[in-house]
Parts: sequence; structure tokens; C-alpha cells
Amino acid sequence: MKALITGGAGFIGSNITDFLLDKGFEIHILDNLSTGFRDNINPKAHFHEMDIRSESAFELISSGTFDIICHHAAQMDVRRSVREPLFDADVNIKGTLNILEAARAGGVKRIVYASTGGAVYGQPENIPVKEEHSVNPICHYGISKHTVEHYLFLYRYLYGIDYVVLRYPNVYGPRQNPYGEAGVTAIFTLAYLTGAPPVINGDGMQLRDYVHVKDIARANWMSMDLERTDISGEIFNIGFGTGRSVIELDSIIRGYTGSDCRPSFGPSLPEEILKIALDSTKAKTVLGWSPEIEFENGLKDLVEYHRAKLARS
Repeated sequence: MKALITGGAGFIGSNITDFLLDKGFEIHILDNLSTGFRDNINPKAHFHEMDIRSESAFELISSGTFDIICHHAAQMDVRRSVREPLFDADVNIKGTLNILEAARAGGVKRIVYASTGGAVYGQPENIPVKEEHSVNPICHYGISKHTVEHYLFLYRYLYGIDYVVLRYPNVYGPRQNPYGEAGVTAIFTLAYLTGAPPVINGDGMQLRDYVHVKDIARANWMSMDLERTDISGEIFNIGFGTGRSVIELDSIIRGYTGSDCRPSFGPSLPEEILKIALDSTKAKTVLGWSPEIEFENGLKDLVEYHRAKLARS
């Protein structure tokens, strides 16, 4: 199986690459390295340094050689989407349309799309949220990611391009960038390991659903089975279904790092969801996926990963 992973030099994409290579896939990575890192790229993968909006990306995909596209390249910063909505739409919508048109020309069999369960639903009416919940995003990022879901439906209806949508929660694990505005687990971990206490926005009682990146990689792999026609055109929430507060997250990470620091508190952000958790019953019953890595164990491994990385630097 020959697969192209857009955003494959990033946190999630690079972990999916490693997982699929172990399963015997031929992997090509398309990434412009704007937020991804060359060090994340598995040497067994074929790397193409390109922007998803570019003509070169179109030409690569339309060459007719890829069975599957695993689409993770995106502008994924909620706060930047609010500051720069035109940029957010340009990358996430226009960039994806370039990919879809190229996939149509190249005869790609299936697209597995990384959407966001944490942003598309808006402030949920009930928790955990099912896929049938109303979609009312309160940030530009949620709107742009959801818009692509409609384009995927259209391209399947008009041109027969198969797809599976995975709506992610907060994903954490090795290679998550601790220097950006997103990725709270990595940000808090590095802050405590370096003695610089993190800032919690609001009162810290916001609830988030956290899933380890290795479980995310497994969900992508399961979605790539072309013999599974029953998952064609389906949308799956990928989550634990249980919200964890930022205060609880902070306490666990602080305990594993052994830090005596305490967080400071800043103003809440209007674009942030107050409480969210994703009901993944459909993913379990239809796709056959459920999370395997418990939150506390995953955080412990994350702290040790960053501790070892700091020791090498």
C-alpha cells in the first residue's frame, strides 16, 4: 500500500508514519516544514518538501501513484485562526481543495482526514458528544476544518473518492511541540522541567478529552483498510469520552516532574471551549477502535520523553 501523509513531519503525522512503516506501507511525506521538523521524518519514508497549496503538490498527487492520502497538513492553532482568519482559510480550505483536485486527477482511492472534535461542535449541549451533535464552531479553525468535511462528501458524491473523517480530541505524546500556543501537555511538561511555571487561562476547570498519539496512529491505520467499504464516508469521534480539567492535568504533570513550581493564571479566552469530551462508541462498534493508553501512563511517558530530550540538548 502506497500512502501519502500530508503534514508528515509534524507531531501527529510523524507518529502515523512510523506506525504505518512498521505495518509495511510505502510512505511518502508532504510537508513544508512551517510547523513540522526535519528531525521527525523517518528515514525510511520518502520526503517531499512542499506546501499543500502549491502546484508542485498538485503534480505529485495527480501523478496517479498513491492509494491513500492521510491528510494532516493544516493551520491548527486556534488562536492564530482568530488573529489571521484569511490565512487559516487559505491553508485549511484552499490547500485541501488543491489536494482533493489532485486526488481526483490521480485516482486516489481513499482520503483519511484529520478533523477536530475539540473545535467543530462549539460549546456542547451535552457530554460526551456524539457525532450527531449540532456543529456550531466558535473559532475560525473549527469552521475551516468542518468545511473540508463537506467538500469530502461532495467529492465522494460527484467523483467517487472514498473518505473517512476522524474527529480528534486533544492529542498528546512524543514530538508534540512545547514552544507553540497549542499542545498544553507538552507546554506544561517543558515548563516544569525547566523551572518556568506555565500559565493557565481562566480558572483551570475547562474540561478536555486527551488521547495518546499512538492510539491516534492506530485509528488512522484502521481507517486505511480499503476492503472496509462499511466505513466509507463515515465520521468517527476519536476520544476517551471523559473530560480532564486543566487543573488536574497540571497536577499530574507537576507530580511526575517533581517540580515545586505552581502555575499562574491568566484571563480566559473567548474562542476556547469550556468543556468537551468525545463519545467514541461509533468508532468502537463500527471501526473497531477504542483507546488503549491510559492518561496517567501516557503523561508519565511524555514527561520522561522530554526529560531525556533535555538531557541530550
